[in-house]
Amino acid sequence: MIFKTNDIRGIYPEELTAETVYRIGFYLHRLLNASNVLIGRDTRKSSPALYRILSRGILDSGADVVDIGICDTPAVYFSSLHYGFDAAVMITASHNPPDYNGLKISGRQAVPIGRESGLRDLEKLISEEPEKCGTPGTEKILDIEEDYVRYLQSFDTGIHGLHCVFDCGNGASGAYVNSIFRSADIRFDVLYPEPAEGFPHHGPDPLDEKNRAALRRTVLARGADLGVCFDGDGDRAVFLDENGDFISPDIITALIARYYANLKEPEELRAFFDIRSSLSVKEYVESLGGIAEPCPTGHARIKKLMKEKNFLWAGELAGHYYYRDNGFCDSAFITVMVVLSVLSKGKKSLSACRKEINPYFFSGEINFSVPDIDGKIMELEDIFRDGQKNNTDGMRVDYPDWWFIVRESNAEPVLRLVVEAKEESIMREKVTYLTELISR
Repeated sequence: MIFKTNDIRGIYPEELTAETVYRIGFYLHRLLNASNVLIGRDTRKSSPALYRILSRGILDSGADVVDIGICDTPAVYFSSLHYGFDAAVMITASHNPPDYNGLKISGRQAVPIGRESGLRDLEKLISEEPEKCGTPGTEKILDIEEDYVRYLQSFDTGIHGLHCVFDCGNGASGAYVNSIFRSADIRFDVLYPEPAEGFPHHGPDPLDEKNRAALRRTVLARGADLGVCFDGDGDRAVFLDENGDFISPDIITALIARYYANLKEPEELRAFFDIRSSLSVKEYVESLGGIAEPCPTGHARIKKLMKEKNFLWAGELAGHYYYRDNGFCDSAFITVMVVLSVLSKGKKSLSACRKEINPYFFSGEINFSVPDIDGKIMELEDIFRDGQKNNTDGMRVDYPDWWFIVRESNAEPVLRLVVEAKEESIMREKVTYLTELISR
């Protein structure tokens, strides 16, 4: 099934077929009442072909197409908001392997179109045979670089004196990275900025340790203060500290509170953290006078919740970070600006910030291939029935000195596990035990 919870994704052209993509483009006009549609794309081999197919469908419906070329996904959100488009599509499969591709669709004001907000309707619409409009739409190219770079630089609140390494992995983030940081008072090195089909140097998922190996080596070899690894479409940022060690994204969610503590009133310091995150996120935000609440994963749901409660920011364990000041959309580059600003002002290393924020021992996310995911979760629910349960997203069970969560991925057919404990020995013991239960 290519229609996922938050986007459309599959192997091209076997699953994500040309005819399906054409019909998706054709019916966007009806679904979103869109007279104009903005399109961006990542660096995958199939992205140019998908652009041509998608745009032909949009044009045949009578709507206009505006092409912004290769860009990161947040650039599509920015352009939709800044220039006022009726709809926007990013052609990408995010962190999936190179033979995948997909479509991230948003409506006016960059509101995401998820399964509950339009994708289910779109899936039904494409079963109809399209009838071309008498007057096709028009197509043009829009250069957003100057406006987009200036916008991102507005989040710099005094960055200086740092040395950073950026790993673009031949993905979409390489389109603007040099322009964004050229005027900042920092030294920076960029790995693999050139757009390249197939991600030749390493895979597009920054949470996979092997995909951060080159970044780690470079941070250590050049004595950098931190490293940043972007995913394939540039909407996720994963950080390494000065020792080349991985910083769990929930720690960055907490660190963002320090950035806003200097800019906003205490009553505005309100954040969502996805339910897989460390207890330390809530504790750290509250220590600065703010409020932090758990939320489910997935950008469609998170953006909706943020808008309803007017929260200032949100973070996911996958490395997505959302900002009210960015139309409630996620942005990897804004997050880099935030982290660099905090490090510049606080004069602390990223490793010192991590120690200050989190006293617990955190497993990170562990993936399992399970034939019956719902059945396995029900089995675990019965085994751990004495714990405090939370079913906001999957099943989380809390005990006095440890907790765990299991949930089905929104993008892949896998069961994900996270464990956190007050002692490292307890964390490792519980990971081993749960791994046995899940794998048997």
